[in-house]
Amino acid sequence: MLFEVFLSTPAMEAVFSPAAVVQSMMDVEAALVRAQSKAGLMPASAAQAISSLCRAELYDVPSLLAAAPAAGSLAMPTVQRLRETVALFDPAASVYVHRNACAQDIVDTAMVLCTREALRILDDDLQGLCGQLLDLARRHGAVPMLGRTLMQPAQVISLRYKVMNWLMPLVRSAEMIRSHAREALRLQLGGPVGTLESLGADADPVSRLLSEDLGLPVAEMCWHTQRDRWIRLATELGVLCGSMGKLAQDLALLAQPEVDEIVEEPKDGRGSCIALPHKHNPIAAQQALAATQRAPHRIAALLGCMSQAHERGLGQWPAELAEWSSLMGATHGALIALRRAMSTPDIRTAKMRANVDAQLGLVGSERLELLLTPRLGRQRTDAIIQELIRRVRQGQGSLMQMVRQAMDNGELPEGSMSVRELSDVFDIPAIAAWADSRVEFTLRQAGQRLELLAGQPFV
Repeated sequence: MLFEVFLSTPAMEAVFSPAAVVQSMMDVEAALVRAQSKAGLMPASAAQAISSLCRAELYDVPSLLAAAPAAGSLAMPTVQRLRETVALFDPAASVYVHRNACAQDIVDTAMVLCTREALRILDDDLQGLCGQLLDLARRHGAVPMLGRTLMQPAQVISLRYKVMNWLMPLVRSAEMIRSHAREALRLQLGGPVGTLESLGADADPVSRLLSEDLGLPVAEMCWHTQRDRWIRLATELGVLCGSMGKLAQDLALLAQPEVDEIVEEPKDGRGSCIALPHKHNPIAAQQALAATQRAPHRIAALLGCMSQAHERGLGQWPAELAEWSSLMGATHGALIALRRAMSTPDIRTAKMRANVDAQLGLVGSERLELLLTPRLGRQRTDAIIQELIRRVRQGQGSLMQMVRQAMDNGELPEGSMSVRELSDVFDIPAIAAWADSRVEFTLRQAGQRLELLAGQPFV
């Protein structure tokens, strides 16, 4: 659909294109006959004849899609056309097409194959985004910036601390997606009700041979209506989208001219405004936000699809299939947008410091309170600090200046703090360095965890 173009990527569109899905179904059918041939359940010549015709380009894919709604499954017209085509070349072999499997076996396993490819692409780009953030954190040490809570200036943090706040959820998702993929990406082969009764004693050998052919583990049971592993994988993609949405939102807020701390690099006219030439819009952040915005609805729909009746569901399974590829596309769309945003971001450290300084020392109010309370008591300290803050907001000077005035005119008792203590309260570089120290171990750990991921092949 038209507006899906803005939320997905060509890579995901290719993986879940009609031709790719049909080809994956054909791959399953071809592997199925090879497995049964090796198990002695059909002639090798029949398996060869069938597998040689399991090529999507030989078929009119749009006509298969058109026939699918009335058939109730894309597998039905696909198998029928395959059987008819095989019969043209080898009538004897056609009786072995799709034997001992059901439509859901073929579609589910095909979707597992497509999803495996999709997740490999996602994994590469997720590691790429994590690497960009890790490099950004490593390159910027003890850079002061405002920490903001409830959309208001709060205290001083550091740029490194901010970036690590973005990075760590993504690292955890990269690990968890692999873990859930190992569990979820399994062969589906159960026959009509899951028992493979028609195969009898050959059920396990055929399953094992098919598993080896497709490179998919055998599940301990048919999972026609056991969708828990599959949906856990989806929910982790939803969590990833949530973390990426947070990053995109922060980038958009930091790019506001009133803040102007991290700005997407204008490239190839990206972000320009037709009506207002002075504007530079955070397009990558917008695309990532738009893509991730839909993930909660997808996940909710997929969870709703778990209530499948008895041994084979009715409407829930087709609904699940429809949501699956859209979730994959949106997740990758957000990843690519954020990778673009973080490829060459304009990091304005001077503006970060200027925004801290513009608070006129109010970011040190808690440190001042913690220093004075043991010496003056809470009630007196609160009253003094609130009065000093009021003067700062009236434009009389910075909080440090107001404290010095209060010490000079006796509002603060003599000896309530030393000059060194007062300086330490408002030592912005030291506060930023402290924020860095709080993520020093995490930064090293993140690098190690990403190296481990890079060194291990995906499922």
